[in-house]
Amino acid sequence: PWFPQAFAALEAITAGTGGDWDAIAPFFCGRWDAAARAQHAAGRPADGEVVARFGAEGAFDPDGTRRALAALAAPVLLLAGEFDLNSPPETVTAFAELFPDATLVVQSGAGHYPWLDDPARFVRTAAAFLAGAPAPA
Repeated sequence: PWFPQAFAALEAITAGTGGDWDAIAPFFCGRWDAAARAQHAAGRPADGEVVARFGAEGAFDPDGTRRALAALAAPVLLLAGEFDLNSPPETVTAFAELFPDATLVVQSGAGHYPWLDDPARFVRTAAAFLAGAPAPA
């Protein structure tokens, strides 16, 4: 039932003609159930000034960030949800290439919140990484 409104909002956003960001929230989840709706409601920033400063002019230094990531000596886990529109697996794969020691896992059936879409699989994946073991299939 949410799809027509969400899709129309997504088309408007991608066309640059506006769009309702709240309406596309279901696309960030593997399922749009009560738990996903609660996650979305709880994740709304309370301080608009902080949100505005986050992406303000000069807040990002892509070249400096790439240099810092390339110098990181620690192993890194990048876990993408198969259906994540915010950080799609193709983009996360490109991010993984920035690190000298990255493990990339794409969690099937998950959106932007893989710990919500399949908590047990998310925990197994994170625990295996932290233990130095291969990610579970």
